[in-house]
Amino acid sequence: MMWSKIRAAVGRAGTSTRPVDPRTRAALDERWAALPAAVRTPSQTLGRHAVGCEGTHGVFPKCNLTCSPCYHSADANKVRIDGEHTLREVAAQMRHLASRRGPRAHAQLIGGEVSLLAPGVHAAALTIMREHGREPMSFTHGDFDYEYLQAVVVGEGGHTRFGRVSYAVHFDKLMRGRRGIPRPRSEAELHPYRRRFAEMFARLKSEHGVSSYLAHNMTVAPDNIDEVADVVDSVVGMGGYSMVSFQPAAFVGDARRWSGGYGEIDIDTVWNQIELGMRQPISYHSIQFGDPRCNRTALGFMVGRRWHPFLDVTQQAEVDARDQFFTHLGGVNFGGTRPPVLVVKVLRVLAGYPQGVLVAVRWVRSALRRCGGLRQLFIAFARHQVRPMTFVVHRFMDADNVGPAWDMMKSGERASDPVLLETQQRLAACTYSMAHPETGELVPACVQHSVLDPGENQQLRRLLPLTVAKPPSPGCCS
Repeated sequence: MMWSKIRAAVGRAGTSTRPVDPRTRAALDERWAALPAAVRTPSQTLGRHAVGCEGTHGVFPKCNLTCSPCYHSADANKVRIDGEHTLREVAAQMRHLASRRGPRAHAQLIGGEVSLLAPGVHAAALTIMREHGREPMSFTHGDFDYEYLQAVVVGEGGHTRFGRVSYAVHFDKLMRGRRGIPRPRSEAELHPYRRRFAEMFARLKSEHGVSSYLAHNMTVAPDNIDEVADVVDSVVGMGGYSMVSFQPAAFVGDARRWSGGYGEIDIDTVWNQIELGMRQPISYHSIQFGDPRCNRTALGFMVGRRWHPFLDVTQQAEVDARDQFFTHLGGVNFGGTRPPVLVVKVLRVLAGYPQGVLVAVRWVRSALRRCGGLRQLFIAFARHQVRPMTFVVHRFMDADNVGPAWDMMKSGERASDPVLLETQQRLAACTYSMAHPETGELVPACVQHSVLDPGENQQLRRLLPLTVAKPPSPGCCS
C-alpha cells in the first residue's frame, strides 16, 4: 500500500513537471500545420510557443459610448446586459477553447463595455476564465471609477479575489460620450484621463497589493494619425502601461458610424509614428505573431527613457537564443506555472540540453552590453527605471473582403483575386480566435466581427431585449 502511494505521488510529480503538456503540444502542432508556408519563419511564435490569443463574443455586446468609427454591429446596443447570460456563455466558450487549444492561453473578456457588468459578475467571469486555464484581460474604455475596480478585485470581507489583473483600455479622440470630455478635439486632451486610469491601478497595488498589466489601445484614422507620436511619448512616460497598441481603422461594424473620410492607414505609417514618438528605431523583426501584414509586435523593456528589445536580430548570440528557445522551451507554460514547478520543468529541459545554459549566458551578456552594462542596469533597477514595454500594431481587414474570402475558405476554394487571396492568407494565420461551441468552430476575430456579429446580435436582441415586460400587479385587471 505504501509503495503504491509513493509510486502514485511520483507519477503525479512527473506529470505536473513535464515541460510541455501533451495537450499543448498537440494544439501547437495543429496550429503550425495550418499556417501558410510564407509565415513559417524562424521568428514565428504561433505553433512553436503559443497557440495565439482568444476572445469572447456575444457575452455583453452593449456599450455606453458612441464612437466614430465603431466596430460593433448596428444591433449591439439593443441587447441588454445580463449577468447569467454572460457567465453561461463565457463558461461554454472557455470550455471549447480549452478542449481545442490546450490547457493554457491568453484570453480577452471583450464584447461591449466590460464595466457595464456588475462587479461581481465581472469577477466571476474572470474566475471562470482562469478555471479553464486562461489568463484573462478585460477590455474597457476606462470610463469607470476606482470604486468599481476595487469591487471587482476585492470581495466581501475585504479579501482579494485576484493577485494580478490585466486590463486593455481604449482611448482616442474618435470616441464620444466619455465623462468630463464627451467630444475631445485632440488626443492630448485625453492625456489626463489616460493618466487617471493608470493611477487607479497604482492605488489598487498600494491599498490591496494587487499587481496589474495595462495595455493602451488606440484606433488610428486620418484624423489622428499625426498625433500617434505624441500619444506614444506621453503614454510611455506615464509609467503605468506595459503595452502601447494601435489599430488602423478598418471598414467593419455599424456603417452609420463611418461618417467622414476614412482612408486606409497602412501599417508602415503607424509604425513610423511609434518610432518618431520614441525618438529611436523600434525593431519588430525578432518575434512574429501570425502574418506581418496583420501584426507587428516589438517586445522589450525600458531603461530610463530608452527602449531595448528582448532580442536584437543584429546580434547572432541573441538570434541563437531565440531559435534554441523555440526548439527546447517552446510550449513551456511560463506565466501560469508556480515558480518551484517551473524551475523543475526548466531543469528537465536542461538535463537533455545542458548547452542551453551557455546559450542563455551569451544572450544575457549581449543584452547587457546593449543596455550599457551590468552597473548601468543595476542603477536603473534601483531607481525603478526598468520596466517592460511592448509596441503593437494590429491591422484589421475590411468586412467587404472578409465575407467572400471566408465563404471561399469554408468551401475549400482558393481565391484568384489578389485582394481576396491576401485576405485568405491573413485569416489562415490569424493570431486571435473566438470560440463557437454550438458549431465546434474556432473563427478568426475579423470573421467574427465582419461576418458573424450582425446575425448574432440580432438573435441576442430577441433573447435579451432592452425592455423586459413587467408582470401584472396582483389583483389587477383579472
